[in-house]
Parts: sequence; C-alpha cells; structure tokens
Amino acid sequence: MRKLLFESLFRRPFTELAPSSDDAAITGLATEVGRAARRRLGRSLSIREIDAGSCNGCELEIHALNNAYYDVERFGLRFVASPRHADVLMVTGPVTKNMREALERTYHATPDPKWVVAIGDCARDGGCFAGSYAVVGGVSEVVPVDLHVSGCPPTPTAMLQGLLALLERVDTAAAR
Repeated sequence: MRKLLFESLFRRPFTELAPSSDDAAITGLATEVGRAARRRLGRSLSIREIDAGSCNGCELEIHALNNAYYDVERFGLRFVASPRHADVLMVTGPVTKNMREALERTYHATPDPKWVVAIGDCARDGGCFAGSYAVVGGVSEVVPVDLHVSGCPPTPTAMLQGLLALLERVDTAAAR
C-alpha cells in the first residue's frame, strides 16, 4: 500500500488530452449550419434525438453539442422533446426489436420536410451488435435515412459537418 501511495505522489495522473482549442473553426461550422437551416427552413433547425438501442456513446457526444464548449443553441440549432416539433431525427444505435415500432411512430409523427440522420457505426449497419437476436439492424432497415455520420462514437464536430452537408445537399436539390 505504501508503495502505491508513493508512486501516486510522483506519477502524473492518467487522463486524456483536452480537445484542441480550435474554437474559431467550430464557431464557423456551427454558424454555417445555422445559416443553412435559416436559408432552407426560414427558421432554426429543430433536432429530436432518438436512442434506438445504443450503448450511449453517441448520446454523450450529441449531448456535448449542448454543453458550454459547443453550445449550438446560440447558432440556431435546438433540441426538442417532441417529434412534432422536429426537422431532423438523430437516431443512434442499432434498432432493437423493442424500439422498432417506437422509431416508426416517431418518424411518422414528424412533419414534412423531415430528415433522418443515423449517428454512429451501429446506426449504419448494426455495428458490433449486428446479428444479435434482439437487433433488427441499422436505422435504414426501419426508416429511410438521409445521412449517415460514421464513427464510434462520432465527434460533435463530425455531426455538425454532417448536418451542414445535409442542409447544403437539400438546398442544392431544391434549387434544381
């Protein structure tokens, strides 16, 4: 015990490195997402997050979008509690058999225009849970998906880049 105590006095704690402070890039990216949403919708972008059976890794990164570091609400992106108020459904995890009907009902309760974003590798194809007796598969097995953001879990910056790409793609498709 004494040995561990002395070692802990002289050894640095094992922690992860802090994220790089590239605040200007994140601010610019979030600002562009807000502008694209206002250009496309005429208002802020409303997001409804749905956990379809994930390990919660992706949810932690989605919740980071609202923390003090990212604070996406200041750029016009807001998370809503009801699918009836949402423009985007952010779905995480493989769809389990227990969540299939809930996801379908949420999708049908969301007004048009609506977009579905599958967050993480599990939402794309079931990830490490694929083939399980309790898993239907990826989100696209249940509802149509407009965008996949890959990663296990994807970073908040990757999610913002994905939302921007989705809004710009929809904006250019509407212009045609």
